[in-house]
Amino acid sequence: MDNAKLVLNGKDYDLPVVVGSEGEVGIDITTLRAKSGAITLDSGYGNTGACKSAICFIDGEEGILRYRGYDIADLAENASFVEVAHLLIYGELPNPAQLGVFREKLTRHSMIHEDMKKFYEGYPPTAHPMAVLSSMVASLSTYYPNMDREDPDQDIIRLLAKTKTIAAYAYKKSAGQPTIYPINELSYCANFLRMMHAIPCEEYKVNDVWVRALNKLLILHADHEQNCSTSTVRIVGSSQANLYASISAGICALWGPLHGGANQSVLEMLEQIRNDGSDYKKYVDMAKNKNSGFKLMGFGHRVYKNFDPRAIILKKTCDEVLGQLGINDPLLDIAKKLEEVALHDEFFIERKLYPNVDFYSGIIYRAMGIPTNMFTVMFAIGRLPGWIAHWREQNADANSRINRPRQIYTGATLRPFVPLDKRG
Repeated sequence: MDNAKLVLNGKDYDLPVVVGSEGEVGIDITTLRAKSGAITLDSGYGNTGACKSAICFIDGEEGILRYRGYDIADLAENASFVEVAHLLIYGELPNPAQLGVFREKLTRHSMIHEDMKKFYEGYPPTAHPMAVLSSMVASLSTYYPNMDREDPDQDIIRLLAKTKTIAAYAYKKSAGQPTIYPINELSYCANFLRMMHAIPCEEYKVNDVWVRALNKLLILHADHEQNCSTSTVRIVGSSQANLYASISAGICALWGPLHGGANQSVLEMLEQIRNDGSDYKKYVDMAKNKNSGFKLMGFGHRVYKNFDPRAIILKKTCDEVLGQLGINDPLLDIAKKLEEVALHDEFFIERKLYPNVDFYSGIIYRAMGIPTNMFTVMFAIGRLPGWIAHWREQNADANSRINRPRQIYTGATLRPFVPLDKRG
């Protein structure tokens, strides 16, 4: 493909054009400032490619999401979360022997150091689980300080294995319940659900419907290209910060309500409608009125312009969970009515405001007995393999350098210092 040409102040600058394996086209401006003295301005980086990556491909116009070339629907239907984690991090689906070793390692490293449990005693019961999760993940670097940057696999295993335990313990702290140790015979998802819901005074049987649903939820959230939290992991990691510090930063980025808090916002909206007499039609009308200031949460997507492929998968899972468990919950009833409106009302159809992954994930998590303030934590557990994969990919790139964006300064120009006694 020919170079792109930029004309600035009457001078031509040839810029290389880079084409990805799926036909994505980018203009390489790496040398632009050195040659012209100018930079590009792209607030929010919506049109900027910060890196080349082989991990995840998204086509928002066509509703395509692929991990390492595999369609998300194929993975959600046929793979386990552990298989997908291996795929994202190492580039290939594991064979039976590799999967056995990978699972065994994740199982054997599930427990956290007993001293770390004392940290939970210092957090107030009202502490948000995301605050606890980010700080506990960062603290892992104090127990495993000697990361081998040439072979970080051991710390990757530790982080994948222990994060679900840390998350479950954060919930137990908020609920005032004793922590539950993991059991080696259970799968990744089953172990997490048991640590969340079991109590010492009675036997807990893991619900297979919940396990299948959680497996899909984690897979569907495992990566999503260069989003806010993934970019944060890469930026922090570019300074050669260790894996634990980089992932902790990503968790903090995910905590923001504009990123990982969307599924929590869905449930809060449903509670608002219930508290107002469950009149969902009133809120649909408000959503149609641009002057109302009200927005239906969980509909439409910034990236997917037609439909979110993950939402199609989760709709089926949501129907299965609610159908098999026979749950009677007024919030879930409101959600199903809103879904019906969005799928058949011309206002929503014309604007492509279909239910998205946050809408269905919030409903499923509630049905599984997971409290609203844990929703973003669940997102973090799912996104963990993607974060690790991007951190690992960046560290393996010999051309990687510390991330350092530029800016266009708009402040005051040079002015003289005014002594304190002469300032009005």
